[in-house]
Amino acid sequence: MQNILMMLPNIDGEELMIVQGLTKEMTESQLQQFLVLYSARRKDPQIILLTTLIAFVGIAGVQRFLLGQIGMGLLYLFTWGFCVIGTIVDIVNYKKLTFEFNWKVAHQVAGMVKASS
Repeated sequence: MQNILMMLPNIDGEELMIVQGLTKEMTESQLQQFLVLYSARRKDPQIILLTTLIAFVGIAGVQRFLLGQIGMGLLYLFTWGFCVIGTIVDIVNYKKLTFEFNWKVAHQVAGMVKASS
């Protein structure tokens, strides 16, 4: 757990539990590989909040593009963030959006690390 907290100092409790569950049977080298890959790919909730606020006053859908949701990003872009309502909902739910993205990334990286061994 100490390695996880050192590599990912801004990880929250729920995300930490998921990472611990995925890495509990990994060797030390697999854990290090996982942490390097995961820390490079995961999104920080504060960045998603910032881009959502930028989307509120500027280009709608930026946060969705960052989260890999290209279709939703285009939809937000062409509808001005569902007439701003969708962007407001994203401002409220930015942590949930980020957690869902990071959950998918953690599972993908864990699968890659286990398959490479």
